[in-house]
Amino acid sequence: MTASEIAEKIRNRELSSVQVIEAFLKQIEIFNPKLNAIVTLNAENARRRAKEADEAISKGELWGPLHGVPVTIKDNYATAGIRSTSSHPPLKDFVPEKDATVVAHLLNAGAIILGKTNLPELGMDFQTNSPIFGITNNPWNTDYSPGGSSGGSAAAVAAGFTPLALGNDLGGSIRIPSHYCGIFGLKPTEHMVSGYGVSPGLPPKKFHSIRHLVSFGPLARSVDDLKLCLKIIGGSDQKVIDVPDFPLIEPDVKKINNLKIAWTDDFNGVPVSSETRSALKFFIDRLSKAGCSTTKTAPTDFDFNEAWKTYGKIVDMEFFVHVPFFKRFMMYLFGRKIRNEVPSIEMVYPITYEKYMGTLTKRDMLIGSMERFLSQWDVFICPVSTTSALKHIPISNRIGYIPIYEEDVMVDDRSLNYWVAMGSYTTIFNLTGNPVVVMPIGYTKKGMPIGVQVVARRWHDMELLSIVDQLAKTAGSYRPPKGYKRAQEY
Repeated sequence: MTASEIAEKIRNRELSSVQVIEAFLKQIEIFNPKLNAIVTLNAENARRRAKEADEAISKGELWGPLHGVPVTIKDNYATAGIRSTSSHPPLKDFVPEKDATVVAHLLNAGAIILGKTNLPELGMDFQTNSPIFGITNNPWNTDYSPGGSSGGSAAAVAAGFTPLALGNDLGGSIRIPSHYCGIFGLKPTEHMVSGYGVSPGLPPKKFHSIRHLVSFGPLARSVDDLKLCLKIIGGSDQKVIDVPDFPLIEPDVKKINNLKIAWTDDFNGVPVSSETRSALKFFIDRLSKAGCSTTKTAPTDFDFNEAWKTYGKIVDMEFFVHVPFFKRFMMYLFGRKIRNEVPSIEMVYPITYEKYMGTLTKRDMLIGSMERFLSQWDVFICPVSTTSALKHIPISNRIGYIPIYEEDVMVDDRSLNYWVAMGSYTTIFNLTGNPVVVMPIGYTKKGMPIGVQVVARRWHDMELLSIVDQLAKTAGSYRPPKGYKRAQEY
């Protein structure tokens, strides 16, 4: 069942919250040892809260739309009284006193936290290999990665540990795990959801650094759950002035045979596996048969290479500005070594006001180009990554908390640098700030899921979700991985 269905059954007293919590805890007990998706379990608090939820229902009290429903939280969100490490060894025992804003919103809506999910150190990888907790495995095949950095969240949703999980996305961290694990994921419009309370416990900074590129959103097994969660976590936050009080209302539903859809399988020549291209084309053909107007095209005045470079410069100037000088200099040397091969790795040294403002101006121009293109279509569909889920790739070295990979990724018969293969199709929309939903559309010959990105104009998140809901009815709904049948029914 989805979170929405569970919530309805609890409200109608067809299920108790205690029954639901115990069923999910049993699933975690049996399957988490081989997946390592949940790294801190909140079992006793969850059981206590479930009893309180049932008592409230018996008195006619309703806490909110997620009354008594379990959720999991990525371990870089602050959760009051629950360890929150960001997979950063200096924070391995850190327990915050306050909740992140989005966590508080979920709790106020009646949700119950089952536990915290794994991520790479400070979220800086497309795989999930934590220096504290170890590797998280993909429930479809444990030899494969669930993606990153919200890999623990995606694996937990796919394996039936939780109906709803919270992640965040700086370069594909919600979308790639959703694609790898065969679930739905939403990267909202930049600044639609507050990031206050993410990566708590780090040394105080002199200024608010990461102001662009990152989004905060849910992973789930249905579009309805993404929509429900966005309504709960979206909107203004008095602690973060750049999150507006934007109305999240249901749009008029556009019939599928009235949809105009642009699609592509090519971003500036970055190759995509033949299985991914075939699955995407098959999906588009099904949409065409359902009455959609589909056109293979891409933004003609959008410079992808310039976009990747601009993304890399902003990440460097906003995210890495606090890295100690020696480590930053080593990163700079590494960046120079591979920059011709990986345009999204850009090191800016020294950082100046003129360079920073010039980069943001370039970003504004690229956003304008993308918005002009998207305004011609209801949605734009493209690959999530160059391949489906990869087998675990070992880290060769580290510069600070940044992993270095010497092993390339094979895309059919072509060899690609790890960062190009993983992030070329996702980082574009971090740069432009557009809302993106990843939805499953098929499977490889080896049975691994394949997803696509469905992109809309900035601030059109609810319209996007409404459209994806219709597309999902054509593509097929979430399917659980083999072997993860519910260990205990409600």
